[in-house]
Amino acid sequence: MWTFRTLNRHLPRHVAIRCLVVVAFAALVVAATAGQAAAPATIWAAPPGEKLCADYELRVNDRPVPVYACRVSAVPFNQVWPGYQRPIDQTELAGFAHWGMSSEVSVEILSNRPFTNVVVRPGARGIRPAVNGRTITFALSKAGQVTVELDGPHHALHLFADPEESAVPNRDAAGVRYFGPGVHHPGKIQLKSGETLYVAGGAVVYTAVEARAATGVRILGRGIIDTSEYARDQGGGCIRLTDCSNVKVEGVILRDPDVWCLSAFGCRNLEIDQVKLIGLWRYNADGIDICNSQGVIIRNSFVRSFDDAIVLKGLNWGPGGFHERPVRNVRVQNLVLWCDWGRALEIGAETSAPEIADVRFQDCDIIRSTHIALDIQCGDRALVHDIRYENIRVETDEVNPAPRMQGSPNERYVPDRQAQYVPDLLVIVIRENAYSKDADRGNVRDVTYADVSVTGERAPRSAFNGLDARYTVERVWLENLRLNGKPAMTAAEANLTIGPHVSDVSFSKPAK
Repeated sequence: MWTFRTLNRHLPRHVAIRCLVVVAFAALVVAATAGQAAAPATIWAAPPGEKLCADYELRVNDRPVPVYACRVSAVPFNQVWPGYQRPIDQTELAGFAHWGMSSEVSVEILSNRPFTNVVVRPGARGIRPAVNGRTITFALSKAGQVTVELDGPHHALHLFADPEESAVPNRDAAGVRYFGPGVHHPGKIQLKSGETLYVAGGAVVYTAVEARAATGVRILGRGIIDTSEYARDQGGGCIRLTDCSNVKVEGVILRDPDVWCLSAFGCRNLEIDQVKLIGLWRYNADGIDICNSQGVIIRNSFVRSFDDAIVLKGLNWGPGGFHERPVRNVRVQNLVLWCDWGRALEIGAETSAPEIADVRFQDCDIIRSTHIALDIQCGDRALVHDIRYENIRVETDEVNPAPRMQGSPNERYVPDRQAQYVPDLLVIVIRENAYSKDADRGNVRDVTYADVSVTGERAPRSAFNGLDARYTVERVWLENLRLNGKPAMTAAEANLTIGPHVSDVSFSKPAK
């Protein structure tokens, strides 16, 4: 090894110093380059006793990754609240896995069941897997969420690739509730102002988390919060926030809520980032519900819900409720959504608020919806205005089972393979519904659909409908709406019905 002393024996002092500097710099460059080329994925072992999915074996960068099991809906069959606990025979098991990454990784999946076709969604990511027997391989260039489907949607594999964690709280710090790797049963967790709940990768915490009138709460980590041990309507979902402010929910996986999975009522300044919702199979298992709240951002997340996936609502609970607070300044960005029953991106059906305004849905992939992809239902008094859907990609299947309500506990869902059902694309409607509480209805103004695209064999329908001369829909813009790549420049081309009490619906030319 060269040192300054050995160099100085054979070279002038100033030349020896220069040589040593050059050698040291070259060594640093080589080390940095090698580190970039071999940046490993972060993989967490499954805790002992946690049930894993038997259908798949997974390797990331040639390292084994545990595949967890989750229960999901098998058929679009629903029961009106309060109903009863959903029968297990309407469900099935699927798989999910997660890891951390900072650069491209290789993914290898071994299916333990035969298949003939494999699809990786969202289609916009352009992943074309290689198949060799029952082994599927592809590269994942960046963090994000994808699903791998073998011969259709049943028993799918959901893959959650997170960016590496940047700041892990000190487990011994004041106000930190820290759950390390392993299985935990702490009972219901009530968070107070300034507290942090941290769920580490490799941890599964069986709980329901709640915060009320709290500020500065954080719920962080890469582990799993599971609410399966609570009977329907006993847990309040995986996370419930009421009258809270300055809250951050980041990185965690939420599994099997008893009702709505992640809900916020009367909150201010809420950030939801890199959160994954999976295993939502029970009746009324919405994904993320934002009710009478302001200053909300939801981004970089995945939702597979039974009922509605992302919902903005105004709720009238009567005295002590928040129906005098608006829904305002909401940003929903870079999501992957799979909705087994209801609507994917929804405003309503309850709109009991002064207004629902300044809302942006941007850069989202709806890989499945069942009723409606982009829905505005104005059932109460709110003025719904300044709503923008932008860069939304909707995928539909060759066969889309039609949603139905269950008439009796013994009724079974039998799909009609000959039916030409396809979920609706764009819906705006003003009407009283089963959930309406206000005496008056509202109005809808200034809605933009920009760069919305649909891929699928059948063109979905859309419809805009006001209620009467008082409650109307006005000023709707459709900019670069595309069906299978073809621009839709008229209502007929868009398969859009413009009903009564709707005015100023405009189409614009697609961008070059």
